Formats: sequence, structure tokens, C-alpha cells
Amino acid sequence: MERRRFERAREGKRIAGVCAGLSAYTGIDVTLIRVGFVIFAFTGIGEFVYLLLWIFAPEAAKE
Repeated sequence: MERRRFERAREGKRIAGVCAGLSAYTGIDVTLIRVGFVIFAFTGIGEFVYLLLWIFAPEAAKE
């Protein structure tokens, strides 16, 4: 059984690959994740979570 782990995506990314990585990890469409981050940005928590994931999530390995 392959163990999945969250990684920032190298392909399909816009800024840092956080949303594309979450999309690949969860199977949720990347557009929905990006819209979710925009909505949460208005509460102030979206930027904080995105920044933390950008800093602490490893970038996907080159293939």
C-alpha cells in the first residue's frame, strides 16, 4: 500500500503550488481549493494557512 503525503506541486501551480498540491492529495478540483482560499482570505485566516503550507510543506521531487 502506497503511503501518500502532501507536497507542493511543481506542475499546475500558480504561486507556490500549495493549492495544486492539496488538490492532488485530496482529489478535490484545484479550482474549488483556490476559491476556498480566496474566500478565507477575507477572514484573514486564508493567507496565514497558505503561508504556513508554503513554508512547511516540501516541494514535490523532480521526476
